[in-house]
Amino acid sequence: MSLAMKVLLALVAGLALGLIVASAGSPALAHLVPVIEPVGTLWVSAIRMTIVPLVVSSLIVGVGVSDDPRSIGRLGARALIVFVIMVAVATAAALIAGPPLMAAVHIDPAAATAMRESAARSAGAAMEGAKSLPGAAQWIVDLVPANPMKAAADGAMLPLILFSVVFGAALSQVAADRRSVFLRVVAGVQDASLLLVRAIISLAPIGVFALAVVVSAKLGVAAAGALAGYIVIVSAMMMAFTLLVLYPAAVIIGGVTLRKFARAALPAQALAFSSRSSLATLPALLDPVRERLGMPVATSSFLFPLTVTLLRCGGAIAQVMGALFVAKLYGVALGPSQVAAIGVTTVVTTFSIPGIPGGSIIMIVPVLLAAGLPAEGVGLLLGIDTIPDMFRTTTNVTGDIVAAVIVARGRVVRS
Repeated sequence: MSLAMKVLLALVAGLALGLIVASAGSPALAHLVPVIEPVGTLWVSAIRMTIVPLVVSSLIVGVGVSDDPRSIGRLGARALIVFVIMVAVATAAALIAGPPLMAAVHIDPAAATAMRESAARSAGAAMEGAKSLPGAAQWIVDLVPANPMKAAADGAMLPLILFSVVFGAALSQVAADRRSVFLRVVAGVQDASLLLVRAIISLAPIGVFALAVVVSAKLGVAAAGALAGYIVIVSAMMMAFTLLVLYPAAVIIGGVTLRKFARAALPAQALAFSSRSSLATLPALLDPVRERLGMPVATSSFLFPLTVTLLRCGGAIAQVMGALFVAKLYGVALGPSQVAAIGVTTVVTTFSIPGIPGGSIIMIVPVLLAAGLPAEGVGLLLGIDTIPDMFRTTTNVTGDIVAAVIVARGRVVRS
C-alpha cells in the first residue's frame, strides 16, 4: 500500500475515532485524547524543525548552481505574476459565488444578537494580533533581515527566503572552484535535511491519525447549529475551487495529467488537512511532489518555499466569505464600493498571511475595516474556524503545487 493511501486511511480513521470519543461521553475514552495529542504535536514539531535548514540550503543550491542568476530572476517574476493571478481568480470566485450562498444562510435575530455579543468578547486577542501587523512600508522594510540568524530563529520565512536567494545569486558569481566547495557543503545540508524529512514523512500515518483524533474529538458535533451553514458553505467553496479551478489549471495550463497531479498532491493535501499549516507541508512538497511530477531539483527548490510562504488561494476565499458573513450577521448591506474594497484588500493582504493554523482569520481584520464592517466580527470567525481552516489549508497547498507546475512548465518531465 502506498504512503498516500496509508495517510488517507489514517486521516479517516482518526476523524472517526475522534467523533466516537466526542459522542460517547465515556471518561475512559476521553482520556485517550490527552494521551494521543502529544504524538501529533511531536510529529508536526519534527517537520517544522527541518523547514529552516531545508529552505535555506535548497534555495542557495537552487540559485547558486546557476551560471545565469537572471534565469532565477525570470522564474521568480513569472511566479509572482502567477501568484497574483491565482489569488485574484480565487477572490473573484468568492465575490461572485459568495453573496447568493450567504443569502441562503438563515440567522435568527435573537441568535444574531447572541453571536455579536460572543464575537465582541472573543475578538480581543485577534484584534491585538491585527494591531501588531506591520504597515505596507514596514512590511517592505522587514523583507531585508538585519540579522538572518534572528529571522531563522523567529520563523520569518519571507525575509529568510530573500536572503537565501540573494546569497545564492551572489554565490553564482564566485569563481567556480571556490563556489563548488561551498555548494558541496550546502548540498550536504540539503541531502541530510531530505533524509531526515523522509524519515519523518514515513511516520505520517501515525502523525496524521493523532492530529485527526484530537481535532475531531474536540470539535465533536459543534458544527451543528446556527453557524453550520457558514461552515458548510465555506468548506464547500474550498472544495469546489480546488476541484473545478485548481485541478483543471494544473492539467490545461500546467500540462500534467490529472492522475499524475492528483497522486503527487495527495500526501501534501492530507498533511495540510490534518496540520492546518501550509509551512508544515513544505517537506512533503520538496520531496514526494518533486519526484512524482519529475520537476528539476533546482526549480522545485526555488519555487516551493516561495509558494508556501506567499500563495494563499484558500485564504483569499476565506477572507471574502468571512467578510460577507460578518456583513450578514451585523445587517450591513454591502454596496459596490464596499465589495470592491473587500476584493482589493483581500488580494493585497493575502500575501501577508502567515502559514500557521488560523492565519487567515487575523488577516481578515484589514479586510473588514476596508469595507466599513465591525472588526470585532473576527472574534466569532476565530471561534468557528477549525473546520474551514482544514479545507482552507488544503486549498492553499493544492494551489501551491498548481502554481509551481504552471511556472515550471517546460521543465517538468512528463509521462
